[in-house]
Amino acid sequence: MSQKASSTSERIILPLDVATEQEALRLVEQLRGYVGLFKVGLELITSVGPSIIQKIHNLGGQVFYDGKFKDIPNTVAGAARAATRQNICMFNVHAMGGSEMMKAALDASQKEAQALSIKRPTILGVTILTSIDKRIMNNELRVKGEVGDQVIHLAKLVESVGLDGIIASPQEIGLVRQQVSERLLIVTPGVRPTWASLQDQKRVMTPGEAITLGASYLVIGRPITQPPREIGGVVEAAKRISEEIQTALEKLKR
Repeated sequence: MSQKASSTSERIILPLDVATEQEALRLVEQLRGYVGLFKVGLELITSVGPSIIQKIHNLGGQVFYDGKFKDIPNTVAGAARAATRQNICMFNVHAMGGSEMMKAALDASQKEAQALSIKRPTILGVTILTSIDKRIMNNELRVKGEVGDQVIHLAKLVESVGLDGIIASPQEIGLVRQQVSERLLIVTPGVRPTWASLQDQKRVMTPGEAITLGASYLVIGRPITQPPREIGGVVEAAKRISEEIQTALEKLKR
């Protein structure tokens, strides 16, 4: 029943934030034709091991490995080589690890991909985690200034190193897009359609708004995996989000 994802659905990244292989593969089977990438993060990879990546591939899904590497350059280079050998589409490193570390990841991934005659994964730099606000950044991390300014600084650093893109919250999309080239991808979590919004949710943005501001990919979880009853099932939710993305893209072309 798998079908090729449309250009709009390819912009949707679904996080597999579950603890069991059964739960993860069930989502892949249901949504492999309706989202672009499945995000394998620390919970799933720690629970079931890296073999889950090949099992997702076997079902026709593509993987974004959300490992958020941050260590000395040599260690991160080794992790980048290992990630590349998994033939994944995308992985990330922490931009706060510095330019030398990011360059080591890029160089190692390029060499490994060439040796295996495969395409190098897209590599993203994580800017500031969405859980960190100005107070935490200033007082605990001892980084002065506004969160947005730090995100822009790190985005420029990522671009100067040659990585493919960044991960940034919806609030920084517009700021970053004004400061970097169109080539730099912006992957955005914290995206929720209006029909899935909850009153206690803050710092979120709709898919249409995020695309309009310049987001390249949207990380969307519960609105798809746990949609309101009136929306239907997971496929119907993914389709509705894809339609919203398409509408935003069409408006941008006018």
